[in-house]
Formats: sequence, structure tokens, C-alpha cells
Amino acid sequence: EVQLVESGGGLVQPGGSLRLSCTASGFTFRLYPMNWVRQAPGKGFERVSGISEGGTNTYYADSVKGRFTISRDNAKNTLYLQLNSLKTEDTAIYYCAKNWGSPTMTRGQGTQVTVSA
Repeated sequence: EVQLVESGGGLVQPGGSLRLSCTASGFTFRLYPMNWVRQAPGKGFERVSGISEGGTNTYYADSVKGRFTISRDNAKNTLYLQLNSLKTEDTAIYYCAKNWGSPTMTRGQGTQVTVSA
């Protein structure tokens, strides 16, 4: 059974930083590209960032480019997202996702990020 468990969210002031983690199990993590997606209150899912199987290629939404950094440790089956220079509009539940955009997409339970003064 595929399991994705996110952690690291919290309440932070504008300009602050957080590091999100996603621990994967139930599949061969190193063989899959992975993504971070988020859902803000009252809005749909937004793909924030993606990373290739080996970590060589990355994707960032324009809204987070230059502020967020995605990485992965295939030896630890873990995906990361470093969030810097946070803005109030980054407030959302953040999910890691396998097979994003496909009928077989799987995501975790999410971790709440709240950016507020």
C-alpha cells in the first residue's frame, strides 16, 4: 500500500521559513518523480513543485520560484520542500503527491502551513 506522510508545517510570520518533509513507503520511491501540491482555503489544488526520479530536474510554479526548493533523498525515501520568504498567500495545506495528474495519483494527508503576522 502506497503511503505518503507529510510533516513540518506550522505557523510562521511573513518572511519566515519552513522545511516540509514527506516520507514514502509501499513503492520504489527512487523510480518515481514526485511533486508538492497545495490547496488554499476555498481554492483548488495547485502544483507547487516537482522533481525527477534522480533529482536532476525540477519544476517550480511561478508563484514560488526563487523562494521554494524541492529536493529528495532516495536512500531515505523522503521528499523535501524548503519554503523561504513566506507570504500570506502561501497559506495552504501542502501535500506530496505521486503520479500527479494521473488517475492513479496518490497524496498524503497533508501538512498545514499558515503564514500570518
